[in-house]
Order: sequence, then structure tokens, then C-alpha cells
Amino acid sequence: MRRRVRAALLSGLALVVVAQLGIGVTAHGIGALVAAALVLAAVNLFVRPLVTLLTLPLNMLTLGVFSWVVSGLLLWAVAAVVPGFEVRGFLAAVVAAFLIGLVSGVLGWILR
Repeated sequence: MRRRVRAALLSGLALVVVAQLGIGVTAHGIGALVAAALVLAAVNLFVRPLVTLLTLPLNMLTLGVFSWVVSGLLLWAVAAVVPGFEVRGFLAAVVAAFLIGLVSGVLGWILR
């Protein structure tokens, strides 16, 4: 449980970093950013395992590359739910999901 909370916090911090890069992910205010981080954590905790299981054949076929598409779709879904948080297009969502994973992984490695 502690590990999942830590991963959610790191993912939220990575979302803040990615939103500042100007790659198509914007948040209108700190409230929208915090809400997006919380919703993203909930989506990653509850929805992502089911979607990953359902897309397992595609993930195996593409050697895991399709998981970035799944991450982008989930980020896009978060943007559709949270007012004030926007992702401009599918490609921006996939790139942002990749960068969130990268930044979160680096932060997890640093804070180990």
C-alpha cells in the first residue's frame, strides 16, 4: 500500500513537471493540477490494471509499445473528466504519458 501511495505522489509530481513543459498538457490553476493528479492516481490504481489485462494481446504483439498508447488514452480520459486540465490531442497525450513515466521513474530512483 505504501508503495502505491508513493507511486501516486511521484506520478502527480511528474504531472506538474510535464504540464510546465508546454507540450500540449495545460492546467488552469493549481487546483486543476491537484485534481488531475488525484484522478490520475485513482485511474492508475483502479482502471489501468483492467485495461492492461484487456490489451495484453496487443501489448505482446507490439512488445509493450502499446502500453504507451494505453497510458495516453488514460491521461486523455483524465483530461476529459477534470475541468481546467487539458490535453491537446492524442499524440500530446501519448508523449505526455511517456514523459510522466520517465520523470516519475527518475524521481523514484533519486528518492530511493
